[in-house]
Amino acid sequence: MATRKKTSSTKKKKQGKSSTGSVRMHSLRWSTKERKLLADSLNELLANYEVHYQKLRNYHWNVTGGDFFDIHENLEVQYTQSQMNIDLIAERVRVFHERPLSTFAEYLKVSDLKEDPTVPSSANMVKNLLADHVVLVDHMYETVELAMKLSDAGTERMVKGFIEQIEKHHWMLGSFNK
Repeated sequence: MATRKKTSSTKKKKQGKSSTGSVRMHSLRWSTKERKLLADSLNELLANYEVHYQKLRNYHWNVTGGDFFDIHENLEVQYTQSQMNIDLIAERVRVFHERPLSTFAEYLKVSDLKEDPTVPSSANMVKNLLADHVVLVDHMYETVELAMKLSDAGTERMVKGFIEQIEKHHWMLGSFNK
């Protein structure tokens, strides 16, 4: 069996450089169509997460009553975590050479979640957030299923972590409203 000698050109290509020495855009392992599918799924999740995030901020700022401190603190934890997750999702979209949605008009057009311009009672705030969790987790599972189908371990691992976080928030808020 003949062995192929590695040339300097082969080594440069493996390092992500063309024979001219410039860095080339790498498609990683996915086709253009697959990258678009993954980015679209992540953008849908991003849009829903952004609307949820803003609802968390609204409720955090406007909660009143005897439950104020408990809900106020819990929502701050959730929106801080959501903000970090949103950034990770947008950066993951960029991995696929696509543009993450970045305006509220775009989010509202794509999101299944709706803004809440009201200031509901604390019990209704919790009920609304619990409903958001269901929508978010459904989108997360759709994204995980696509990622698994396309062998995208990075997206799969990232979004599974988000699922764990939302499930915990859902349990905690659900316990609050019993």
